[in-house]
Amino acid sequence: MRTISSAVATAAMLLAGPAFAQAQSCAVPAKIQRPRPDLPTTAEPTRVLPIGGYTLALTWSPGYCRANGGKGDNKFQCGGPNRFGFTLHGLWPDGVGKSWPQYCTRTTILPDAVIRANLCATPSAQLIQHEWAKHGTCMPGNAEDYFAKARRLYDPLRYPDMDALSRRTLTVGQFKVQMAAANPGIPASAMRVTLTRQNWLDELWFCLDTRLRYARCKPGAGAPDAALVKIWRGGARR
Repeated sequence: MRTISSAVATAAMLLAGPAFAQAQSCAVPAKIQRPRPDLPTTAEPTRVLPIGGYTLALTWSPGYCRANGGKGDNKFQCGGPNRFGFTLHGLWPDGVGKSWPQYCTRTTILPDAVIRANLCATPSAQLIQHEWAKHGTCMPGNAEDYFAKARRLYDPLRYPDMDALSRRTLTVGQFKVQMAAANPGIPASAMRVTLTRQNWLDELWFCLDTRLRYARCKPGAGAPDAALVKIWRGGARR
């Protein structure tokens, strides 16, 4: 179980300084929300395809909560005392071509223990269920293996001073350089940044090869390096 109390989180921030930008404070409640089944649909069908690489997707939580509020599935992340920086959206297998594998095997509701173990990294029981159903079922191993792979990539990541960056005029390319400086061994070329229509920071994606090693991103999604990026630094709630 991964439960981070406010006191522990505060101590971690003092030790890591600006580099600490994952769960700023996170306490898993005694009772967690039970997710709904997540199954393939006509719009999101089953696709069993070869894997050509992976994407590790992170969400900038302050911006997400500003846009989506703190009710329903977002209550744990955005509507309570917990505070998050970059959260783990998921580990996605990419295809060899333009399409990617998804919903490879129908799955039941995840056990509470699996959800609890990952709720401070991915602060939504429904999103945890979705990531396993849509993406994890297309990878070798069970749910525990899937989330362990994602966490081995996510947990060691460090971040620049996001508060300071939010006060600058910053391009996507400059943001990538700052992230690369905070994570020696991960080049800026292995990152993609997605923005909202108003150019607020939305997500940070890392490109990985078939052995889960950071690799240069292929042309595709993501904002151009020259685009301006704004970073919302306000509270988690509106």
